[in-house]
Amino acid sequence: MDFNAQPIGIYIRIVAIISLLLGLNDAARLLGVQLGSVSPITTMGMTGFVYLAIFALTRLFAAVGLWIKASWGAVLLVGATGIELLLYLLGNPDVQMSAFGFAVRLVLLASILIIFVLGIRLNRAQASD
Repeated sequence: MDFNAQPIGIYIRIVAIISLLLGLNDAARLLGVQLGSVSPITTMGMTGFVYLAIFALTRLFAAVGLWIKASWGAVLLVGATGIELLLYLLGNPDVQMSAFGFAVRLVLLASILIIFVLGIRLNRAQASD
């Protein structure tokens, strides 16, 4: 998939910035920025802490991959966000997010799927020319 096309490239950079901000927010939650002297491990539990660490790192790597317009960044983002939303919707007590966080992740997943569809349509249009 060619992410270097001009209309898709700008859209990918916007998604990369959103992914970066969401990953940094998750990293701040891992460090316990808003918790004061309470440990984030005791607040979330060990399994929740590990889940959040994996999702935060994956989202940060995906943001870098999207920024350099590599297709593996989109795959990482779809995988991490899809699994996180699936775990949340299945009622896993270790995956916690607010309604706003859920909405941002849902928009992020929808936007990267739109990028895939636009990329496929662009490839078909270029192949028919």
